[in-house]
Amino acid sequence: MRHRTPLLVALAALPLALAACSSGHGKSTTASSTSASSTSAAPAKKGGTATFALPPGTYANWIFPLIDSGHSSVDVRNQFQYLMYRPLYWFGLDGRPVLNPQLSLAEPPVYSGNGRTVTIKTKDYRWSNGERVDAQDVVFWLNMLAAEKKNWAYYVPGGLPDNLVSWKASGPTTVTLTLKSAYNPKFFTYNELSQITPLPLAWDKTSSSTKGSCATKVSACPAVWRYLYAQSKDISTYTTSPIWQVVDGPWRLAGYQTTGYSVFVPNPKYSGPVKPKLAKFIEEPFTTDSAELNVLRSGKVTYGYLPLTDVGEKALLARSGYRLEPWLDSGVNYFPENFNNPTVGPIFRQLYVRQAFQHLVDQTKYIKTIFHGFASPDYGPVAVAPPNPFVDSYEKSNPYPFSVSAARHLLASHGWTVRPGGVDTCHRPGTGPNDCGKGVPSGASMSFTLTYASGDPTLSAEMQDLKSTFSEAGIQLSLSEGPFDSVIAQAVPCTPSQASCKWQMVNWGGGWSYSMDHYPIGALIFGTGAGDNVGNYSDPRADHLMAEAESRGGSLDPIENYLAKQLPAIFMPKADYQLSEISNKLHGVGAQEPTFVLTPENWYFSR
Repeated sequence: MRHRTPLLVALAALPLALAACSSGHGKSTTASSTSASSTSAAPAKKGGTATFALPPGTYANWIFPLIDSGHSSVDVRNQFQYLMYRPLYWFGLDGRPVLNPQLSLAEPPVYSGNGRTVTIKTKDYRWSNGERVDAQDVVFWLNMLAAEKKNWAYYVPGGLPDNLVSWKASGPTTVTLTLKSAYNPKFFTYNELSQITPLPLAWDKTSSSTKGSCATKVSACPAVWRYLYAQSKDISTYTTSPIWQVVDGPWRLAGYQTTGYSVFVPNPKYSGPVKPKLAKFIEEPFTTDSAELNVLRSGKVTYGYLPLTDVGEKALLARSGYRLEPWLDSGVNYFPENFNNPTVGPIFRQLYVRQAFQHLVDQTKYIKTIFHGFASPDYGPVAVAPPNPFVDSYEKSNPYPFSVSAARHLLASHGWTVRPGGVDTCHRPGTGPNDCGKGVPSGASMSFTLTYASGDPTLSAEMQDLKSTFSEAGIQLSLSEGPFDSVIAQAVPCTPSQASCKWQMVNWGGGWSYSMDHYPIGALIFGTGAGDNVGNYSDPRADHLMAEAESRGGSLDPIENYLAKQLPAIFMPKADYQLSEISNKLHGVGAQEPTFVLTPENWYFSR
């Protein structure tokens, strides 16, 4: 969901983390899953082991699907848990961040009662212990969520389950939700129902020998949650506990090490549309990019990645039997200004200042010279690439193209003495249309601190170039680097009186990933008071448009275009999530989904 959490999208893998660039994926050859690669027509054979390289320093360390914020990551959820425990609705189809009906555990939801009733009908899936994945399993999850919502990493006040009047199993395979108000069905399906993972009744326990009743009443859930949470903390039992061996996905965990090394084998009772052909699927962790590249060179990784700093080796790897396939994600890259900083916050609140900043970001140059073409531009809250049904023509048009002269003009016309190579100062304070703006005193200077995450040469190159370009308009950036964790620790919502509100600009190098909140309204990052609105941006008009986009009959375009105009943060190019290097011996990989999910049940080696 977020690029901000350290493990969530493998940010340690920068410079390849978090962006998008168009790449030619093939079309689907089966109705069940993603598109197939050009080599997938080879005759399949049963067996073989495929090894997937994890980005440096990332691994899955949590198996219980109700994830708290301390364990929230793409590595945990999308690329570990989903292999074993399927979400109710699957997102990612032919390289697009959309609902995949074929891989979902339920039929598409039906909205009725003026949009306030949602009916969900589960398909004929089975748990590995023979029980059906049914309506009560969905209610089990919703009951648990209602009892432990503060321990759910993706809980938003007013969102699921707060926006439900009731939920019940109205039949063995039917769940009926009654909503407090009518919602845009696209929003509710993509951002609310996307959170549900059915839980097996075999997990409804308060101890190894004591049955619970969380599946039928919310009040019984805390004791069940405490038991399952404690079991999930004991990672030494991940492959031996009878709890975690009850799965409904195509894989079960057969080997696990504290380093994150994970061995999956097929679930022989998987009832989904595509049964695994591989004998084993292994996720292998690495401590550094160079360590992974060395193993990749040796041919010991089936599905690895090429660090962007080593992109010159792509020809060598091609000769060694690998194909390069960029992996795009549906997030956006930006970094925030602190609107609540007591000194410079009033400057950041001026729209013309933010417009000047955005005019000074040379995205085309960065994509070509820093990312070697493996990136895409970002102009607002919705990803321009990969292709998706959400981005509109206004945002794709680049509202603020690179122009130093435009930036200078904006500042000069609003009461600033512009000193290229020096520091601009406000000489006309006030709130008139040609003044510096509310709260900006006479003599205020365009001088700001910007801290960014260390260890990524592409991010460093961007920031150094940005400093130079900003200087051409008389804006001075004092750059400093810090470890990713310390940069993230600075970027927190705050009030002007708090000591933690002294930061001015921070860049953790990744922006935000729309994974689980697939309908990109932007409320979680730019809505007033939102927990991940780290820049403290607040605009009543934006909040209203966000609410409209969530409501029945609402549209995404108004809030998308408004935020693209208003610039709640500085938008930057988005580097491809990963430059995947895939062995030519491996087939069926298909489109790498922008939702970060893996489907190794589609993979096979040729006869």
